[in-house]
Amino acid sequence: MSRSLLRDYAGSLRSPEFWIYATWLELVTKYRRSRLGLFWAFLPSLLYTFGVGWFFAILQGYDALEFIPHMGLGYVFFRLVTVSLSEAGTACAGHASFILDGRVRLTDYILRVVAKALFYTLLATPVIGVALALSPDFQAVGLLLLVPALLVVLANIAWMGAIVAVLGARLPDVNQLVGSILMFAFLFTPILWRADQIPAGSLRGSIARVNPLFHLVEIVRAPLLGEPIEKLTYAYLAIMLVVGWAAAILVYRRFARYVPIWV
Repeated sequence: MSRSLLRDYAGSLRSPEFWIYATWLELVTKYRRSRLGLFWAFLPSLLYTFGVGWFFAILQGYDALEFIPHMGLGYVFFRLVTVSLSEAGTACAGHASFILDGRVRLTDYILRVVAKALFYTLLATPVIGVALALSPDFQAVGLLLLVPALLVVLANIAWMGAIVAVLGARLPDVNQLVGSILMFAFLFTPILWRADQIPAGSLRGSIARVNPLFHLVEIVRAPLLGEPIEKLTYAYLAIMLVVGWAAAILVYRRFARYVPIWV
């Protein structure tokens, strides 16, 4: 029997106990073994935002207080996408016991890895808040656009995660492939550099803007720092949502029923 991606996501959202509470319990249990606890989850954002951000600001001749929030926001939201997709590749295999027991709504496992990435993002909020408070470019009005922009990012993660999860259940190498692609994409995402360094009309700018993560990061960060969002970003993300969800629905309907056999 074929499964519906939209119906399964709706069912998962109506019953969040498994993928929210269980994920939070997993993280708390994991870090409880350490004396510093959740501080270890907080530390990478602190180091990247103020450590790496300060270093690359000096390296490129930018004002540190201007570049640090650029770096911090870019890193945090890039990590939200990459953690979700890299762990989605092993989501089904990692929950094989649940699937073999008859819990075949795969969106529960996809949302579990997305929830984990979101918790890490929430833990980075104090760091980003300090960086923005110190920034001369911070635009408070951008906070009004933060939730809609984040929903666009999560909507794209949802369809990409569904494809990666189903393919990853059949082909274990998909997880390694996705990880390699995301590592390569980091260099073409404006995190260590700024988008205005390579304008859209240039060859390098055109190559960078083929990268979906370029637009997923910019849609969230640009309003907060008073930077314009390119028209290409709106068009790119709209096409991604339409084409991506159509592809994910087809893949899920065709192959999700085979996942219990594959795992």
